[in-house]
Order: sequence, then C-alpha cells, then structure tokens
Amino acid sequence: MHGLLHLDSQILLWLQEMVRTPLLTKFFTFFTQLGNSGALWIVLALLMLCHPRTRRAGWCALIAMLLGLLCTNVVLKHLVQRTRPWHILHDLLPLVREPDPNSFPSGHTTAAFAAGVAWFRTLPWRWARNGALVLAVLMGFSRLYVGVHFPTDVLAGAIVGTLCAILALRLTRRHFLRHLPPL
Repeated sequence: MHGLLHLDSQILLWLQEMVRTPLLTKFFTFFTQLGNSGALWIVLALLMLCHPRTRRAGWCALIAMLLGLLCTNVVLKHLVQRTRPWHILHDLLPLVREPDPNSFPSGHTTAAFAAGVAWFRTLPWRWARNGALVLAVLMGFSRLYVGVHFPTDVLAGAIVGTLCAILALRLTRRHFLRHLPPL
C-alpha cells in the first residue's frame, strides 16, 4: 500500500511540475468546476429528456449518476476517509478549493463516467458517444491536474461510475422506461 501511495504522490507532483501551464490551468480549473455537484452532466441529461431520440440516454444517465452519488458520496467516502492530497504532499498546490475532506473515490469522476458510459451505450450518434467518453476522461484528468485527487481516487471513481452506468442500462433496458410517461 505504501508503494501505491508513493506512486500516486509522484504522479501528482510530476503533473504539477511538468504539465501545468497557464493555458491548461485556465481550461482545467474551469472544466473541473463544471462538474461540481454533477452540474454539467445533469444539465446535459435533462436536455436529452426533451427529445425522443435521446430520452433513454437522459434517463439512463440520471439513474446512473444517482447510483454513483449513493455509492461514492454517501457510502465509500465515509467508509474510506482518505484525506486530500495536499494534506499529505506539502509541495502540491491545489488549484481549486474542495470543501469535502474525503478524497476516495472521486465524485466528479464517478458522475462523469456514470453519464459518459450511459451515453456511450445509448446515444444515436457516434460522435456524441465518443464525445461523452472524452468528456468523462477529461473530467477525471482535471481532478488530477488541479491537485484535489490522487490517481487511484480517479481510477476508483471511473470504475464506480462505469458500474453504475451498466446497472442503469440494465434497468432502463428491461422495464423501467416502459412505465414512464413521455415528457
């Protein structure tokens, strides 16, 4: 476990020293804040509910994100109680404020992958499916770039989000949406 924490730490410090630039900092600081409370993904999912071709994608993403919220913010963060990286790595400068003291797993990444994987499987356009995954990966990377999560936090968030999306896909495929009235 000590070796994994060391690798996690080295990756964050390397990103800070070798990858951070003023332009990337502006972009990733802005982008990561779009994920606060799942706002970006929720807005996109709600917009998808307005169109018949994307309605299942919207419902599926909302269900997946709700499952992810329960798994991550209600259960796992409180069970694991991993501290944020800057409390351990005194050379790390976080670029955004993060009021939640618990780091594992990344809630932003969980929401991004819950929505992104749901959309990857349900959206009718290839460019949109691929774009959903790119946005999810960018959100996970943004959490590393701004220094508020360890890489294993982000990896765990991606796994939890993906599993929640798979469950939501099964729920919506079988019978859940047949009983919902159209908007």
